[in-house]
Amino acid sequence: MPLPFLDDFRQGQHVRALLEQLAEHAATLERPARIMEVCGTHTMAISRHGIRQAIPESLALISGPGCPVCVTANADIDAFIEIALLPNVIATTFGDMLRVPGTRMGLAQARGQGARVQIVYSTLDALKLARENPDATVIFFGIGFETTAPTVAAALVEAHESNIDNFMVLSAHKVVPPALAALCATPGLAVDAFLCPGHVTAIIGPEAYRQVVDDFGIPCVIAGFEPADILQSLTMLIDQIAAGRSEVELQYSRGVRPEGNPTAMAMIDRVFEPCDAEWRGLGVIPGSGLAIREEFAAHDAARRFPVDVSYSREPAGCLCGAILTGIKSPRDCPLFSRGCTPDHPIGPCMVSSEGTCAAYFQYEI
Repeated sequence: MPLPFLDDFRQGQHVRALLEQLAEHAATLERPARIMEVCGTHTMAISRHGIRQAIPESLALISGPGCPVCVTANADIDAFIEIALLPNVIATTFGDMLRVPGTRMGLAQARGQGARVQIVYSTLDALKLARENPDATVIFFGIGFETTAPTVAAALVEAHESNIDNFMVLSAHKVVPPALAALCATPGLAVDAFLCPGHVTAIIGPEAYRQVVDDFGIPCVIAGFEPADILQSLTMLIDQIAAGRSEVELQYSRGVRPEGNPTAMAMIDRVFEPCDAEWRGLGVIPGSGLAIREEFAAHDAARRFPVDVSYSREPAGCLCGAILTGIKSPRDCPLFSRGCTPDHPIGPCMVSSEGTCAAYFQYEI
């Protein structure tokens, strides 16, 4: 398979040198190593640049729960759809969510039944919509990890302080470190190291992965998103594995500070509090969600609109849950590229721009 990142001569020279270095270091391993990337952007970059095909056969790259759309439980999606169908509601969300199937329908189908669903590019767009439509209730579907939670928190603070009472958020936000700990505690999950997300870590800081290293002995490296970043980070992980070390190392130093972003974290802590949350494929993980604090309860759609989604279930035959935990790959799913394609997705891993199935379909078929 041709490697796109080798097309540019100077970049190609650098990447070839990193590939040779990676091969030399991988030769020191006593057994094959399984490395899980925990970021949907890494998943897409690995597939797009052909990195999986370029690295030594002794290394296996497996995808984890790094796609925020994909890990959002069907019950949360169904709840937002039920709220969107209520009278006098304007439901706002990012584009990826429009085509994600719920149990009975997706947001696109709900729009066809009369729901007012609008795509926004930021939470502030939704807040602006609330200002412009004072007679409607504007609800934003808050999905995503620590990268998107600060902007949602900022919008809630502004709505609260400006008395924009018709703006609400249905929070399905999640935090990454508890999910990694849950993965490590999963029986039979063979992961030797984590390639950790750069964007999330820019907010929470590298020390957030200390439990993974100290309690489970799993090496972690925070990686950037260019081919050179990923290859260098893999070499760093291999060196830890070969030496029997478990540390948190930072490769993406140009984008991540050792302390993270204290201002963003303070905004999250002001508006949200930890709660138990359901992850697709992992079940309910204690302390892995972000619930809206009592101070901002007037803007909490879950309290204002308690809908019944007891009917929620996963799509029949879909292996998204197993793919998100690294137990299966997209090629293991009988629906992949057959019944399930980007034009006709059955599960969220084929819908999202960061989904593993979408990455494989676009670049690895």
